[in-house]
Amino acid sequence: MDIIAEIRRRHLVSGESISSIAKSLNLSRPTVRKHLNTTSPQVYRRQHQPTPKLTGEFQQMLASWLSTEQALPKPQRRTARRLFEGLQAEGYLGGYDRVRQFVQSWKVKNVRPSVSQAFVPLSFAPGEVCQFDWSQEQVDIDGVLHKVRVAHFRLVYSRQMFVVAYPRETQEMLFDAHNRAFAFFGGVPQKMIYDNLKAVVQAILVGKERRFNLRFMALANHYLFEPVACTPASGWEKGQVENQVGNIREWLFTPRPRFANLADLNEWLSLRCRELAQRRHPVEERAIAEVFAEEQVQLRAVPALFDGYVEEMLRVSSTCLVRADYNRYSVPAEFAGKAVSVRLSADRLRVVHDRQIIAEHPRRFGRHHMEFNPWHYLSVLEKKPGALRHGAPFVEWDLPVSIRNVKDRLLKQPKGDRAFVDLLLLARETGLDALQMACELCLDQGNVTGAIVINELRRLLAPQQPVTINFPELLRLRHEPLADCARYDALRGGAYVVH
Repeated sequence: MDIIAEIRRRHLVSGESISSIAKSLNLSRPTVRKHLNTTSPQVYRRQHQPTPKLTGEFQQMLASWLSTEQALPKPQRRTARRLFEGLQAEGYLGGYDRVRQFVQSWKVKNVRPSVSQAFVPLSFAPGEVCQFDWSQEQVDIDGVLHKVRVAHFRLVYSRQMFVVAYPRETQEMLFDAHNRAFAFFGGVPQKMIYDNLKAVVQAILVGKERRFNLRFMALANHYLFEPVACTPASGWEKGQVENQVGNIREWLFTPRPRFANLADLNEWLSLRCRELAQRRHPVEERAIAEVFAEEQVQLRAVPALFDGYVEEMLRVSSTCLVRADYNRYSVPAEFAGKAVSVRLSADRLRVVHDRQIIAEHPRRFGRHHMEFNPWHYLSVLEKKPGALRHGAPFVEWDLPVSIRNVKDRLLKQPKGDRAFVDLLLLARETGLDALQMACELCLDQGNVTGAIVINELRRLLAPQQPVTINFPELLRLRHEPLADCARYDALRGGAYVVH
């Protein structure tokens, strides 16, 4: 997927020819053309996934060796290869790569950087680089303390910032943050710099080489920016956004802000980002907003928004529910027991079957919540109308007042649940507005039964008959027939007298 994104950037952005790209990447021209038309990553699956052999016992032994040798001079420390050979002598049967990865991760967590370091000042062209980072902040939402994850974006040249808050730090939130940031900036930079997030980087290779997450590369391929991952534990490689995290915490989250919901918080954060852009640029003798206006021209135009979701296959339960992210969502009853695709976005959940969206709900956070659409259970009510009284989807169904009043009256009558289900079946075709008006008419008359409400509903929906019918003069009869019942006697054989 990295090669696909590079080919598309070099051809679509830089205008490089297919022959030149094929020659530099050692690929055939048909392969380059194929990748230019590729919009989704190719997925390769192993037939057999090997099991890691570096178990807890060997991990403890390896960590103990690394801790002991940390106090030794660097020339006396064993390399990852020598440590691997030492583990083999202790009975380790796994591969070298697993040991090397463990050594690297241990050093990142335990080796402190030197106190005194020298850095080289960096310079970037307008529209070239944007840095990204996450932070955790505390917010009072509707009177309850919440820990939110804040996505930080910063254009390096102009220092223009953008921040947006989410309940979690997941991949679908990352996708939504990019959509919002590029819409706020009015364009897309050439490069994006990240930490080695799991949602971005799948594997850290030698040096700057990375194996990026396939779904994330679909985002980069859509917006045609080049992703760059920092060296582990080297936050200075994106120092501007690292400093921004501390500044935003001081400026916007101290004291703790209070809002009714997350949407109001994000609207306020976007407004504050524009206000903070009136501050003076640290290099230019102008406001950040003025420098940003200059840089905005160099940003690539934003195409259609990326549909940022994560997808998993689930089976619909017998109660017409799918369980996603510790919560349950309803699905139309005809799909009970079937496998469906569940797409989780930052603010909604969609259920797809046979490439068609069959259900859509606002996404719930927390645990053990249920999101019902009562219309999904209408076909079940048709067979089991008694479930109307205590069915969980119908207990808190927010129906219009007149329909609720009719429901209460019908349920007190014999077979009233069946009568109300018949009304719902009609409302599925006609809409709730027509049923609401029919219920209001019946309540005004003081006589409420299922048959009367259905009759009123059909009268409302019946086409109105014209009062008079005007015929053209050419269609009028010159001699209109007379109604003479005596003519019937002639047909029976009797004498007919013309009057």
